[in-house]
Amino acid sequence: MRIKFSKYQATGNDFIIIDDRENEFPKDNINLIKKLCDRRFGIGSDGLLLLQKSIDSDFKMWYANSDGRQSSMCGNGGRCIAAFAKKNGLAESITKFEAIDGIHEAKFINGKNVELKMCDIEEVSQINNSIFETNSGSPHLVWFVNETDKYPVIETGRNIQSMPEYKGKGINVNFIEEQSVDSFAINIRTYERGVEDETLSCGTGATAASICLLKKNNIPNGNHVIKLQTMGGELQVKCEKKSDKSFQNIWLCGAAEFVFDGEIEV
Repeated sequence: MRIKFSKYQATGNDFIIIDDRENEFPKDNINLIKKLCDRRFGIGSDGLLLLQKSIDSDFKMWYANSDGRQSSMCGNGGRCIAAFAKKNGLAESITKFEAIDGIHEAKFINGKNVELKMCDIEEVSQINNSIFETNSGSPHLVWFVNETDKYPVIETGRNIQSMPEYKGKGINVNFIEEQSVDSFAINIRTYERGVEDETLSCGTGATAASICLLKKNNIPNGNHVIKLQTMGGELQVKCEKKSDKSFQNIWLCGAAEFVFDGEIEV
């Protein structure tokens, strides 16, 4: 079996993308997806995206983490598959696509930059002064710490997966260091479930972290822009805070770039 694919990355969060409009890819083959995502024996990526036909939108996005299993929404993956669709003539300046958490809109800004509208967030739980939990299309813990560059992200993230409330289903864990509250700038590192490792960037994690930053610091309602420095580059999150529990018009913004096309025999 020969598979044609494209490789894309968004601030270092990388994906295999396959045009599956004919619905031929065996997406239930967990071992195949794991092999394709393997960085030593396959193509290498944090996850795999299928572009499929949709009745109500320009296309449908199907996503699996590198563990081979279908996962929840992937923000950077959504921006990458939008860029893939545009490169292949399936989208123009704006596109709408179907994902596991609903319909998303993507806009193309200055070539490589893609802005993706995320789902509204209507619940943010505060566990203590430093730890929050929310769902930005995927479930996330947001943990405010000092010196993210020295923090044991992988060890702590893996330990959290074994806690009774997360065991079996897992949760993404974001470690946040505030650069400046006044300018809404933060450093972020993310441990991703399904990848079971730190990734250079996580779009839903950046979204969750931004929302929790606004809640933690009791920022007034209104429109806000948060700058995030990930391990792979800079992202921005634009949103409208309606209340401490309601955040709408959320946009994840940053570069989404084509890396290469290829074909692999499996």
